[in-house]
Amino acid sequence: MNKAMNFYGGQYQKATSGAFFENINPATGEKIGDVGASSERDVNEAIASAGEGFRVWSKMSATERGRILRKAADLLRARNEEIAKIEVEDVGKPLSEAIEVDVMTGADALEYFGGIAPSIHGEHYDLGNTFAFTRREPLGVCAGIGAWNYPIQIACWKTAPALACGNTMVFKPAELTPRSALVLAEVLKEAGVPDGVFNVVQGEAEVGQMLTGHPDIQKVSLTGEVETGKKVMAASAGTLKHVTLELGGKSPLIICEDADMDEAVNGAMMANFYTQGEICSNGTRVYVAESIKEEFLNKLVAKTRNLIIGNPSDMKTQVGALISKEHFEKVTGYIELGKKEARLVYGGERYVCDDSEISGGFFVEPTIFETDNEDARIVKEEIFGPVMTVLPFKTEEEAIEKANNTIYGLAAGVFTSNLQRAHRMVNALQAGMCWVNNYNVNPMEVPFGPYKQSGFGRENGLATIDAYTQLKTVYIEMDKVDSPY
Repeated sequence: MNKAMNFYGGQYQKATSGAFFENINPATGEKIGDVGASSERDVNEAIASAGEGFRVWSKMSATERGRILRKAADLLRARNEEIAKIEVEDVGKPLSEAIEVDVMTGADALEYFGGIAPSIHGEHYDLGNTFAFTRREPLGVCAGIGAWNYPIQIACWKTAPALACGNTMVFKPAELTPRSALVLAEVLKEAGVPDGVFNVVQGEAEVGQMLTGHPDIQKVSLTGEVETGKKVMAASAGTLKHVTLELGGKSPLIICEDADMDEAVNGAMMANFYTQGEICSNGTRVYVAESIKEEFLNKLVAKTRNLIIGNPSDMKTQVGALISKEHFEKVTGYIELGKKEARLVYGGERYVCDDSEISGGFFVEPTIFETDNEDARIVKEEIFGPVMTVLPFKTEEEAIEKANNTIYGLAAGVFTSNLQRAHRMVNALQAGMCWVNNYNVNPMEVPFGPYKQSGFGRENGLATIDAYTQLKTVYIEMDKVDSPY
């Protein structure tokens, strides 16, 4: 793999730090290649490139910007299989997921915001003999800091609205998944995005710190951990940057006694085992009405037992490998803790694949615990792996109280056949994204974002336009100045 892994000024650039970090395939434990770590000089040059790009891109008509983004969406879809294979090698997720979701939802973002670009507008205020109006103007150079679980999707979710609004982007992929953002750079360039409008800098935490502390960056959008979000917010405060934070969660999923049982089981599995459980919004605290808990567990275990774990490159695989050895050890550590804190219902072990090609991979069995201990660490702390905890409740009020008893507020879900109850419960849940009778569905048209310590700001939907524009008010005097002097 080419070590020139930065992209700015419209072309690949070799990192100048002389330092490299390894890109590891989680399914095999083997090195894919080395990635050049950005120096401060590299970051400064990428930001300067974005500044030059801004002067061109922000002056283009919104219609032209939109046309280019929509063309990029088509180009991204045309390279779906190629990019999906990169995501599988970098992330360890099943190919079936990457082909169906990762690239396509990224392309959806480019298409959606490309379509919205020409309609971004201010308002007119009639003040009698005079008037005022507002303009929505771009912020300038934005920094996007991505996460490793959905690399291409997150890169597009941040880049598409930023560019649609006339901004430019310096994007830092997660160091564990460095490659697909570079394909996005190629696609955008081919679509007609001017040089400097989209830039990529590679590196670990210190590169992110360079971006968040840089005076020429006007906005930072981070998808990551809560502690990382606090550091980004503190660093951005020095220059009062605009900030969007989509951080961690320990989301509740409530299964009421009148829920469709099969649908509830499917929803709980989607909320815990998709992408090996490495999804920030996952409903890992599954609250089940006591009267149906045993039936729910029996059906849940029966379906979980049939999940296919194995080589992520096999289209039949449903559960792939965890992202890294370090993360594997974190997740298995929580599983061992869970065996002391709760009753292990299913799983709980490292999965050893028969396929010799992936015998060194970081695979964990989908794991189900049961407990009524709300203070257990597996109940309170984010694990970010295929680990579900089932907890009982007796009344609707009890379920809501327990669900809200967390520092997080990213997402929540309710399964019930009672429409009035559904509305009543989601109104009471302290979470930015709530699903009824489904889970982890994020249409591009719908805003997605958190409450509480899961962060703030929104991605997707029209709400995102506010996050990437600033409002200018213009007052036009049509009469004489009413002066007391």
